[in-house]
Amino acid sequence: MHPLRKNRPLRRIVLASAVTASGLVMLLALKPHTAPQVAAAPATVPSSSSSGSTATGAKTVNGDTVQTRWGPVQVKITVKNGKITDVTAVQSPSGNPRDQEINSAALPQLRSEALAAQSASIDTVSGATYTSDGYRQSLQSALDSAGL
Repeated sequence: MHPLRKNRPLRRIVLASAVTASGLVMLLALKPHTAPQVAAAPATVPSSSSSGSTATGAKTVNGDTVQTRWGPVQVKITVKNGKITDVTAVQSPSGNPRDQEINSAALPQLRSEALAAQSASIDTVSGATYTSDGYRQSLQSALDSAGL
């Protein structure tokens, strides 16, 4: 006689319960994929610095290095007569070709918005949310260091 015949419903229930429990155990044992974490700089070492005034009266200031999900972002600003004259991305995520593609489009847009706004109140670039947030934070720290 076959073990799963209808006249033995208790065996089917026990077998179905065992299969269900085994499936749940295997499902719960799965680990989600997480990206490797980038080590943050020690809190005691400030990462913003200024290179002082140049012969033209312009002042260059580096913003803090901001750790984002995809890598560090840092900007450098040049200030002359209380106005931002240049913004340069010193560091940006570049760990893979996709990061490079995204940032080649996003960084010029963020730069032009920062120059137009003369502040860190700039819009997020679609598709580069983490880079935009890091850019904005680094820009604000550079503006604070420059006294703007």
